[in-house]
Amino acid sequence: MTATRLAARTVIRISPAEGDEDVRGFIQGLVTNDVAGLLPVWAALLNPQGKVLFDFLIWDDGADLLIDCEASQAEALVKRLSLYRLRRRIAIAVDPAVAVHWQAASGPSPDPRLAALGQRWLGDPDGETADDQWLAARLSQGICEGQAELSELLWLECNAAELNGVSFTKGCYVGQENTARMNWRQKVNRRLMVVALNDSDPKRQRAAYPELGLAVDHLRVEEIRAAWRPGWLQLEV
Repeated sequence: MTATRLAARTVIRISPAEGDEDVRGFIQGLVTNDVAGLLPVWAALLNPQGKVLFDFLIWDDGADLLIDCEASQAEALVKRLSLYRLRRRIAIAVDPAVAVHWQAASGPSPDPRLAALGQRWLGDPDGETADDQWLAARLSQGICEGQAELSELLWLECNAAELNGVSFTKGCYVGQENTARMNWRQKVNRRLMVVALNDSDPKRQRAAYPELGLAVDHLRVEEIRAAWRPGWLQLEV
């Protein structure tokens, strides 16, 4: 059987503890993307300055929402979301009965960031892990994610607009003002780029993957070489 389970990811379930609680409305006012429409979507929870605290995918499950996030950050994300819950009757907890799965193939459930990333779905927490294959596939497409690569960067510097990670029409959310201003001014001065490890600048490096000969650097736009730029990213320097 082909390995598909991503052990480095986990699922948080957000559900109404009482029948009249609106889970989508709760999340809609917090995250960068629109959860009122079709799911899944890639999104982030930002600080008030528009910098990344967590990134994740959001899935629909009837009255519930499921958040596909880094396993190492799940408890911290649960605590952060619970702070915003206030007195609302909403349950927020890791759901060990659901796991994230991925396969490098085309099909009916493409990754919402980029179809070339392959198929992604939620299912039983069984099967062999595919984390190494996923990492190689993700970096080969120039896609960055997770705390090590994105934390404390401005969301648009993480290529969120190009990878369907932000809605500019959904209304307010935490960090929306600075994010919208950057988009309106069309001023993104720095970008995350996947580069060959030999080309990586230690001062700009966010993460290194020696086993793949790759690194993630946070670079000024004018420093980005054409050879580093993935096909989905068009830049005006």
